[in-house]
Amino acid sequence: MGQYFSADYAGVPFRLFGTAHIGALGALIVLNLFLVRFGHANETIRRWIRWSFAFALILNELAWHAWNIAVGTWSLQTMLPLHLCSVFVWVTAIMLLTRKYRLYEFAYFLGIGGAAQILITPDLGIYGFPHFRFFQTFLSHGLVVTAAIYMTVVERYRPTWSSLR
Repeated sequence: MGQYFSADYAGVPFRLFGTAHIGALGALIVLNLFLVRFGHANETIRRWIRWSFAFALILNELAWHAWNIAVGTWSLQTMLPLHLCSVFVWVTAIMLLTRKYRLYEFAYFLGIGGAAQILITPDLGIYGFPHFRFFQTFLSHGLVVTAAIYMTVVERYRPTWSSLR
């Protein structure tokens, strides 16, 4: 296993608001601006975007589990999808595949709030750019936020006051 997948990463550790952190946030902002500007295509392209994001979320979550197995840190206590962001990765993927409005409400209110906090202040420890954990964290949390924004702006889903319940 290369150093980019190692549990004992010897590269540069993550630095809050360092170049790599700002670069990752910038890439997510550019992706969202691109989708807002050019995502209003026909249904075939919009479906392709939704399904691509859903499969990226699913594959990323499965890769997260595989990495934890490979480095010996996987256990039921730590890896069951009971962490808020892991739950929202699955909720968001299902929302993108099924276009269920109820799931959109969860993704909009709770997914954006939780995932945005992790994007701004991730707890990556020693795992800086270009380690797997760096990419895994920004991809999963970034796509949770991006999917909710996409469904709001492009697919024209809207939260309502009753959505707060």
